[in-house]
Amino acid sequence: MRRIVAASLLLLNASAFAQAQTAPFDMSGERPPGASVTPRLTPPTPPAAIAPVPVTPPVSVIPAPANPAAPAPAPVPPPIAAVAPPRPGDVRRFVVPFSKLGLGGEHDRRSWSVYLTPEQAAAKASFTFAYQNSIVVAPEASALTVYLNNRPIGQQRVGSPDGPSTVTFEVPPGLLQPGANLVTFEADQRHRTDCSIQSTYELWSNIDPAGTYLSFAGRDAAQLASADAIRAIGVDGAGKTEFDIVVPALEQPGTTKPLLRLAQGLSVLSSMPNQIFAFSTASLPAAGPGKLSVLVGTAAELRPLFPGLPPGAESAALAAFVTDPRSGSPVLLISGPSWQAVSSAIDTIVSPTDRSSDVRRDVLTTERWSAPNAPLVFSDTNIALSQLGVKTTEFSGRRLRTSFNIAVPADFYANAYGEAKVLLDAAYTDNVLPGSHIDIYINDNIASTVPITTTSGGILRHLPIRVTMRHFKPGLNSVAIEAILMTKDDAVCAPGSTAGATPRFALFDTSELEIPDFARVGQRPNLAAMAGTAYPYGRATEPTPLFIDRVDADTLSAAATLLGQMAITAGHPIAVETVASPNTIGDRDAIFIGSISQMPTTALSQTNISTASQASWRSVVDTQVGVVDTGTAFEEWNSKVSGGVLRSRITAFREWLSRNFDISRSSLQFVPGADEIFTPPNAATLLVAQGSSPTGAGAWTVVTAPSARDLREGLEALTEQLNWPQISGHITTYSSKTGKIDAVPVTRFDFVPSTPWSIANYRLIAANWLSTNILSYAFLLVVFLLLIGITTSSMLKRLGRSK
Repeated sequence: MRRIVAASLLLLNASAFAQAQTAPFDMSGERPPGASVTPRLTPPTPPAAIAPVPVTPPVSVIPAPANPAAPAPAPVPPPIAAVAPPRPGDVRRFVVPFSKLGLGGEHDRRSWSVYLTPEQAAAKASFTFAYQNSIVVAPEASALTVYLNNRPIGQQRVGSPDGPSTVTFEVPPGLLQPGANLVTFEADQRHRTDCSIQSTYELWSNIDPAGTYLSFAGRDAAQLASADAIRAIGVDGAGKTEFDIVVPALEQPGTTKPLLRLAQGLSVLSSMPNQIFAFSTASLPAAGPGKLSVLVGTAAELRPLFPGLPPGAESAALAAFVTDPRSGSPVLLISGPSWQAVSSAIDTIVSPTDRSSDVRRDVLTTERWSAPNAPLVFSDTNIALSQLGVKTTEFSGRRLRTSFNIAVPADFYANAYGEAKVLLDAAYTDNVLPGSHIDIYINDNIASTVPITTTSGGILRHLPIRVTMRHFKPGLNSVAIEAILMTKDDAVCAPGSTAGATPRFALFDTSELEIPDFARVGQRPNLAAMAGTAYPYGRATEPTPLFIDRVDADTLSAAATLLGQMAITAGHPIAVETVASPNTIGDRDAIFIGSISQMPTTALSQTNISTASQASWRSVVDTQVGVVDTGTAFEEWNSKVSGGVLRSRITAFREWLSRNFDISRSSLQFVPGADEIFTPPNAATLLVAQGSSPTGAGAWTVVTAPSARDLREGLEALTEQLNWPQISGHITTYSSKTGKIDAVPVTRFDFVPSTPWSIANYRLIAANWLSTNILSYAFLLVVFLLLIGITTSSMLKRLGRSK
């Protein structure tokens, strides 16, 4: 009997042990109160919850709803953060100018400015954000800090891995100001269990733009009464800004020029990164965050749409904010007795943004999505990193990365020989092992690496780090400094050592970036210069000819979206004049916008686009069967008939030369070859191409698509802040199906003088050109040596002693 009882007890213990082993691993005990917890069938007993770090003023956390009685659901993607509706009388302003905002690594910081009206700055305000983080982030050693105008308003422990959590901070009275207000998110994150460098790439916290906003008490904050209201348009929950312009006389002759000038003026005033323009002739669209409705027309044209038209519109030019009686939302009204008066009213709004092409600007406006504004460097310059937004940082982790922006003009020509310097001020302790290194990145391309070789620590005072300028491009450039730090403690990775508190590295804001003199000459074609600074149209002293195939809502909206983005990069509206035929353009710089079927064949030929594409280029519809893309099929057959092992080895050798020595087939030519005729693939839905005018004195840019709808949707996507810098080469295509952007590099270009003649500049131009064309350089070197030999031999025969 005792044996039977003992066997039963042993069986029960074994089953209990097996059940304990099969229970799922859970970290729910480390979640803060704001996180939603998915119920489990066998939940462990949770320890005490960790409260958020208190920061004056106090923090309020809005927990996500949960139902403990419900059974465990099947695994699904994390839900979007539930955004609480605004309280009665409150006004909400979304503040994230991106569709996605992620803070990655052990230390990350993002700053931008939000423009507020005087009424909003004076109102009582609170700041709310929703976030979700990686499950490997240790909440006891990780925190998210929010700053307004460089003052911390709250800090939150990072502990929301299962779903989004919403956190609200009260804004101290008097902290907000009319005009630009700096918003900063700073993340300090540590890994739960791993101490390796690779593990730092697993750390992230995503901020939900739809759940991040400023709330203002009182209806006064919704008032719009001046041009400040245009600057304060803001964004919607997806980071976009939309101008809805209603024009009853949209298709009448003479309205296109003032409407495009208005669109550019609104774009420069707001300076938002993801702007779109939508023209219509019907009633006002629905109002919403990040949207501004604009009514444009004569008093007689607008009265059927807006019965409450002010009486003054019938006698004089009028530009004012009015309230839509049907929705109660503000509307920008631009009217007058005639279209001449309407144009005068538009000038009253746009004229403050005008700037002469002779006036040189010092910065590129980027503060609405990346603060501070990027300084524009024209020659030899030293800039302290403190002026570029970099803060002195003492770091106790393993990988520190900080970035800043710098800009160069459109005629930058030093991508083959130029070298900049980072004069680094930093320090590291004796715990840092050899093998650690400091890397410099230019536009996400590594440009330089400095190893750490000492074991006794050190202080670096203006350590010169040479940085190649081959990755610089006209316009905005991002520079990042990354320190990779290894210690003996990280190799052991004892429990609790993942969240070190003792700093091991310090980066000081007294570090400097030194940009040398570089060659300055314009290049044609160069779409990167157009995307970077609107070159050459931003420098034009006369109106730029603009060809629009058809003035309808889609085409005009596409043209306004494109010109609005170019106006931001140029820093001022670009004067345009509409033309009906390319024959009236001559050799001036010009822009062609429209569907491919209506595009002049002269413009297509000058930009090396096949004229046969007017009939063959059609966007691929999902229901179409058997549509074969010629370019894709050719590449597939080329890979099938690869020529065996020998050709594959030759291809691998070419890639090795290009990767290690930057030697390609184009660099081994005496004279660059001619550009091939380009046929857009059916997978592409938008094409931007640039070429020369018929006699080569001007630049022609063609923006086309299979249809007007594809043109509008393609430009709305291509002008987004993340996509616009990818425009380069002499042809760029975009596919709405895949979101992919492809560029055809420039093989042959013309130099366009942009500065007064000087020997120093021409020497730099020759140095860069010869560095690009190494075969020509070698040939000239041999010729030069032969001339020296012949000259020396001749002199010795005449001056030497002869027998």
